[in-house]
Amino acid sequence: MDSQRFLPKGAISVDVPYDGPPKAFHFLLLPNTTMLAFSAAIEPLRISNQLARKQLFEWYVLSADGAPVTCSNGICIQADQPMHDLEQGAYTFVCSGTEPMASFDTRILNWIRRQKAHGCDFGGICTGAFALAKAGLIGDKKFTVHWENRPGFCEYFPTMTPTQSLYEIDGKLRTCGGGHASTDMMLEVIEELFGNALAINVSEMCLHRRVGESGSNQVSPVSALLGTRNAKLVEAVQIMRDNIESPLSLEAVADQASLSRRHMERLFQQHTKMSPGQYYNNLRLDRAFALLNETDLSVSEIAFASGFSSTDRLSVHFRGRYNVSPHNFRRSWSHESGN
Repeated sequence: MDSQRFLPKGAISVDVPYDGPPKAFHFLLLPNTTMLAFSAAIEPLRISNQLARKQLFEWYVLSADGAPVTCSNGICIQADQPMHDLEQGAYTFVCSGTEPMASFDTRILNWIRRQKAHGCDFGGICTGAFALAKAGLIGDKKFTVHWENRPGFCEYFPTMTPTQSLYEIDGKLRTCGGGHASTDMMLEVIEELFGNALAINVSEMCLHRRVGESGSNQVSPVSALLGTRNAKLVEAVQIMRDNIESPLSLEAVADQASLSRRHMERLFQQHTKMSPGQYYNNLRLDRAFALLNETDLSVSEIAFASGFSSTDRLSVHFRGRYNVSPHNFRRSWSHESGN
């Protein structure tokens, strides 16, 4: 039974000089798990076994109670087992997706803590680091989450700052931002355990080009998003991005970018069709939109976290862009999602 599940046939083989027991990987799926990130982590393990023609890995899907888990795309995945005590040294990944803070409870957090105490290695996929942080497993280690959820994470856990890397491996803590970054993280694990040749061949089988290092950013550089490499404009936008909660005056932005106010205005109009003030305001509204979706912070807290001096100021600008007030937006979103 296990050999049929874990050892598929294939036309290509790679010599892997290993005769030990298979490495056990357990994936705890939380509600609204991102299926792409989860499957992108599983497939490199399957392909490794296929190429090696031996069982290097085995993998199991866990859920809190053993019931199927509904992913963020509405598809249900059947769990192999409910949460239970795992063997020492097991690789254990918490998989999450949208609304990460609502996806776990005290029972799940206690299970994570207990397995860590038993000697399991832990990781987080997509937004799995939310649960790991709440369970106290991150500490001062380097880690990451999906870029969309980064603002919400920083509001919930202000003493921890996720990197913007595709994935991070810091000792026995492994985290990735989700999507195809799961594959990159697993390829590094495969290389660590069974060598570079196998990792390269698995990457080729996935038709996946490795990023080469964990430090590659999740999001495109500012120059790509703007469609220009104008260094001064890129610098001005980055200064704005770095100062959302406590926004700078436009004069201060121009000064830090070594631009005159008029020159900065011409650059923004030419490349973004917006004034610097409009562009900066949209960045702050993007932050408010994300926090309304991903956190249960009050609207007043979100206003200040997005650089608005009051709830009223946020409401005026939010309604102007989205044609709905922040309160009504959150109310309609909560109603549609069944919360």
